[in-house]
Amino acid sequence: MQEQINENLKKIETWKRIIFMLIFAAIDSLVKLLLWLVILLQVGSVLFTGDANANILNFGRSLSTYHYHILLFLTFNTEQLPFPFSDWNETAKLELIGKQ
Repeated sequence: MQEQINENLKKIETWKRIIFMLIFAAIDSLVKLLLWLVILLQVGSVLFTGDANANILNFGRSLSTYHYHILLFLTFNTEQLPFPFSDWNETAKLELIGKQ
């Protein structure tokens, strides 16, 4: 058991993933703040114009998809790094790990 743990601790791939996870956890915090800004802008648009702003809708959808991709990576559901290491909104094409 101890030998297996030592082997796992020596894997450079695991440590690289941990570093990327820390980076994307910080990026995710910024994305959440930006999503709240989108929410507030959309509420303002509905209150003042009576309709949702189409540009804000598209941006919110895109940002939500990116947020989802980050969460899939952080929870080990995918090995594919989110943007900027892959295409923006690559989430629909992701190959998920494990049983569905």
